[in-house]
Amino acid sequence: MNLIVGKEHFSENVVKLEIEAPRIAKARRAGHFVIVRVDENGERIPLTIAGSDLKKGTITLVVQRIGVSSDKLTSLNVGDKVCDVVGPLGQATRIEKQEGTVLCCGGGVGVAPLLPIIQAHKAAGNRVVAVLAARNKDLIILEDEVRKSADEVVIMTDDGSYGKKGVVTVGMEDVIAREKVSEAVIIGPAIMMKFGALTTKKYNIPTIVSLNTVMVDGTGMCGACRVTVGGKTRFVCVDGPEFDAHQVDFDEMLRRMAGFKAEEQEAYKAYIDKK
Repeated sequence: MNLIVGKEHFSENVVKLEIEAPRIAKARRAGHFVIVRVDENGERIPLTIAGSDLKKGTITLVVQRIGVSSDKLTSLNVGDKVCDVVGPLGQATRIEKQEGTVLCCGGGVGVAPLLPIIQAHKAAGNRVVAVLAARNKDLIILEDEVRKSADEVVIMTDDGSYGKKGVVTVGMEDVIAREKVSEAVIIGPAIMMKFGALTTKKYNIPTIVSLNTVMVDGTGMCGACRVTVGGKTRFVCVDGPEFDAHQVDFDEMLRRMAGFKAEEQEAYKAYIDKK
C-alpha cells in the first residue's frame, strides 16, 4: 500500500498526486513510468513519472480523469492509500549533449512526462526551448516548473486565451526558423505528436515521441500497446515508451486507440450512474 501525501487540482479533470514510493523515487530516470492499482479489484494503470523527491521518498504523478480507473484514482485524497505502485518501468530517455537547441513540446497532460526530460537535458548542459500547448489557458499545466529548467518557454493556446494563438506546430515552426534545433521531443495527444513529427521531418530534425497513452498492462504480457515502428512491431511498455517519431505509424496507432472507444464510454457512464 502506498500513501498519498499530496494532491493538487490543475483543472476539474487533471490532478497531481504525490505518492510515497521511496525505492522508485531513488531509481527512476526521465522517461520511466509506473503501474498503479487503486484497489485489489482495480485494473492496472500505466502513468509516467513526472518527478520525485528523494528526501521525502515520493514520486509525482499527473492523472487525467477519462475513465473508471482514473476517476477512482483522482477521487482519492491525502491520507488515502493506493493498493500498488510498481516501477520504474520502461526504457529511460536517452540524454546526450547537443550542439544546438533541444526543442521540447508538450500538449495538455503530456507536459507532465515532458518535465523530467527537460530537466535532464538542462542538467546535461543543453539549451532547451519548451513549447507548451493546450486548448485554453486553464489547461496549461506545470508552467512554473518548466520555466525553472527551460531556457525559454513558448505558450500556445488554440483560442488565444494565453500566450500565442495557434497549435503546437505553429510554435515549433517559430523556434525552428530562428535557431538551430538539434533534437525535438514531443509528448501529448497522438494526433498532436503525429503532426509535430511531420513538422520536424521537413527539417530533418531527429525527434522522439512518447507513446505512453496506448499502454494498458505495462509489462509486455497483454500486447495491447503494439505499434509499428520502422515497419516492425514494437511494444510500447517494454521497448519504449519513447520511439523515433519519424518511424512511428501514427495512423495505425490512432485507429487502434479508437477501437474500443464506444465500450470505454459505456463502461464509464455505467460507473458514474452507480456513484
